[in-house]
Amino acid sequence: MYVTPVKPGVVELRLVGYDVLRRVRMPKSAHPAELLKVPVALREDALPFVRNYLTVPHQLALGATLSGKSMYLRTLISGLARQPVALAGIDCKRGVELAPFAPRLSALATDPTEAAELLPVLVKEMEDRYDLIKARQGIAPGTPYEEITSDVWGLPEKERPVPVVLFVDEVAELFMTATKKDEERRDEMVTHLIRLAQLGRAAGVYLEVCGQRFGAELGKGATMLRAQLTGRVCHPVNDEASAKMALGDIAPEAVGAACAIAPELPGLAVAGDTSGGWSRIRTPYLSLGDAAAVCQESAELTPYVPALMPFRPPVPVRPADAPPVPLTKPRPVTG
Repeated sequence: MYVTPVKPGVVELRLVGYDVLRRVRMPKSAHPAELLKVPVALREDALPFVRNYLTVPHQLALGATLSGKSMYLRTLISGLARQPVALAGIDCKRGVELAPFAPRLSALATDPTEAAELLPVLVKEMEDRYDLIKARQGIAPGTPYEEITSDVWGLPEKERPVPVVLFVDEVAELFMTATKKDEERRDEMVTHLIRLAQLGRAAGVYLEVCGQRFGAELGKGATMLRAQLTGRVCHPVNDEASAKMALGDIAPEAVGAACAIAPELPGLAVAGDTSGGWSRIRTPYLSLGDAAAVCQESAELTPYVPALMPFRPPVPVRPADAPPVPLTKPRPVTG
């Protein structure tokens, strides 16, 4: 039984007679047509879990290998691909996670060097949007960005820049260093990420930070970045410390629930936010091929963002008579 307050003196009771997370079936009503809202999973109370960037602008999603984190990511990207939103990606695993979505991406960095070039461009784009807001509202040019309380949604539709969602896959790679030069680059990248997390919402720039591991030992700026990521989704992780890093500061009781997720249920996770509420969710299966096909079909929706054009990933053109390339790894059949 799930009890939800509706208004003073009125509550909603929901009775669920079976484990809806064992075999996920998204309700037909779980497809809102609103901008920056994507139903990505099913909650344990049989309601859809909707990723709403307007209420939760930035999020941290953690999960070990084969935990279902990639499924969550591709479901989210395929949902946003159908909307007039600019999608940017940082995938330091040489692009193996995000490259299949290249037709719909406005920008893609596949190693720390490229990420170090993309992040300051996004920060500059954010600052330009603040200047646009100030110019429209007559705010003095020298006013600090932190003191501007309005956002791009207050601009006329014709002047409003398109929203930008930045996906950072395997965020720990941005923190790794081997030399002194790498440390300087790392500090700059982390600073840019923190600035985007602190100020990006009002400029229509949103973050989806993903990784297998996230902890204070990653280095300077890790906990500060986490503090700005309002939403948290924790799939099964390899250590309790990562679960605590994801959920411990917002809902300590949710840490145990995340650590208790069975490995035979990929896609199952614990989702929470800084309001203190949390619930178990599970993402329905979506193949990489189907998600890539959605991005290919939605390629014409890719908005024109001049600042990101140098980072637009190339999309290879295959002959019309070429056989399809399988996106799943074949498994041998044993008799």
